[in-house]
Amino acid sequence: MEEIAPGIHHWSAVHPRLGFPVHSHYVESLGLVIDPMVPEDGLDVFAGLDVGRIVLTSGVHYRDADAFRDAFGCELLAPKAGTHRFAPDQLATTYEAGEEVAPGVFAIEVGVLCPDEMALHFTRGNGFLFVADGVVRSPEGGGPLTFPPDFALGDDPEALKAGLRARFAEIVEEIAFEGLLLAHGDPVLTGARDELRAFAMRT
Repeated sequence: MEEIAPGIHHWSAVHPRLGFPVHSHYVESLGLVIDPMVPEDGLDVFAGLDVGRIVLTSGVHYRDADAFRDAFGCELLAPKAGTHRFAPDQLATTYEAGEEVAPGVFAIEVGVLCPDEMALHFTRGNGFLFVADGVVRSPEGGGPLTFPPDFALGDDPEALKAGLRARFAEIVEEIAFEGLLLAHGDPVLTGARDELRAFAMRT
C-alpha cells in the first residue's frame, strides 16, 4: 500500500476470479476504503488506522468487502442499481447519483457499461475522481487512458465507447479534480482532468 497523496493510499492485488491485478484506494481522513481487495501484505497494513466505511463504485466490485467488514466492522455502501448482483448475506446500504457517500465524497452516475457504474468525486484539496470500469490504464496498470478491451464490452463495443466518451466529456466540464483514481490501472495524480478530457475527445 502506497500513500500517493496526503492521506490517500493506493494498492493493487490479483483478483482471484479475473486472474490479474485490480486497484483499490483508502482515504485515511475518512476511514474510507473504495473497491477493496485485501493488500498482498494483508490487512495488517491498516494497523493503527481507522477503517470504517467501504464504498463500491459498481455492484461488480464487491471483491474482498467481507474480509474488511469482518476485520473492522465496516459499513458498506453500494450503488442501488447494483445490489441485485449480491448474495443474500452481502448486505449493503444503497446510494444513488448525487448523494454524499462520505464527507466530501459525492456519487456521479456514469451508467454506460451498466446502470450501477458510478464515479466518486472527492472534493477536498485539489480533488480526485474515482472511476469504476469505463476507463482503464494498460498495460499492467500504467500507460495512457484507454477503454476496457472489446471482449468486455459486449456485442457493440463501439457504441459503448461512444457513450463513455460522451459521458466523460460531460463530467470533466461539471466538476474539478486534479487526480484520477482507477479500479483498473495506476492513478493519474496530476493533470487528470485535462487527460480525461483529451481521452473523451479522442477518436
